[in-house]
Amino acid sequence: MTGHTYRQLFRVPEFTPLFLSAAAHTAAQTVSGLALGTLVFRATDSPLLSAVSMFGPSLAQVLGATVLLSGADRLPPRSALTGLSLAFAAATAVMALPGLPVWGVFAVVLVQGLIASLGGGVRWGLLHEILTKDGYLPGRSLFNMMSGLMQITGYAAGGALVTVLSPRPVLLLAALLYATAAAVARLGLTVRPPRVSGRPSAAVTRRTNAALWSSRPRRLTYLGLWLPNGLVVGCEALFVPYDPEAAGTLFACAALGMLAGDVLVGRLLPPSLRPRLAAPLLLLLAAPYTLFALHPALPLAAACAALASVGFGASLVQQERLMALTPAELSGHALGLHSAGMLTMQGVSAALAGAVAQLTSPATAMTAMALTSIAVTLALQLAARTTHATTANA
Repeated sequence: MTGHTYRQLFRVPEFTPLFLSAAAHTAAQTVSGLALGTLVFRATDSPLLSAVSMFGPSLAQVLGATVLLSGADRLPPRSALTGLSLAFAAATAVMALPGLPVWGVFAVVLVQGLIASLGGGVRWGLLHEILTKDGYLPGRSLFNMMSGLMQITGYAAGGALVTVLSPRPVLLLAALLYATAAAVARLGLTVRPPRVSGRPSAAVTRRTNAALWSSRPRRLTYLGLWLPNGLVVGCEALFVPYDPEAAGTLFACAALGMLAGDVLVGRLLPPSLRPRLAAPLLLLLAAPYTLFALHPALPLAAACAALASVGFGASLVQQERLMALTPAELSGHALGLHSAGMLTMQGVSAALAGAVAQLTSPATAMTAMALTSIAVTLALQLAARTTHATTANA
């Protein structure tokens, strides 16, 4: 198919169940993250621990990416996606147990991160397999839009439920959503063989990571996907300590902006224009958060969060470039490395932002993370131009 519309994508076999399973999984992550961050903040009054509890699973992705990621192309996709969602359901239910100490919560968070490191590669590798080459970007755009809608709904509903009830019942609801994601994957997807033969292993994972990292253009693309994005997520990780009562609103507005960015890049921008907008979108992603140094009132803070998140659309452009630079048989591993690295950087940034907020204030930390993201984007853009000029003159 060429010139995909979103409606055409749902006519592709297996696209719909993969989409619905991912939607339930994303809703569960959204609801559980807000509930867990609130639970830890109430127990510890610590911006650092609250941020790490919400984004902590991302920190463990770097370990999973060095050990488990070869399974993205070497495991049957249906079984892998079903098992991953069931494991998340069980872990989330454990965190809802009354009396579980904070250190126990973080132990479960670590396990979740290790499991999640495999999920991105399996899911996006299967999507790349289901769709034709020209269908991947609109397909991924639609998934990102769904993620934005699920986050808007999840943060708004989760914020209300946490206020009316308490975090633990909300965690149980998230566990049920994870189980739903597993059921949809098991019943809706067909049995497919792995894309690559052989057993997954840490050695194979390391060799493939090294091969993907060996190309300078791919390396710069990965850094562009990981660093500016991750630093801005550090800003979002401070929504709870910045305004505990309005955190759900801020998260929902940020998700609304992300939805707008995905529509813009995935459907409205012509293909000839997209490659030139990656850097401007990344700058937009960070710039509005510099205003948090002024401690804006909730309406302006929400508007800044929404405007900034339009910049997340840059990742679609960067993923399209990554796939153009990567052999088809390594697509799952390459996309898994992107996902794991991005989420790891988000976890690192959440911890860093929480530490800075602990020493200063959430508003100061958000501004510092935004300024760092802008500097990194400009440095990567300069490096990319230098690489292009060197290649052209070779």
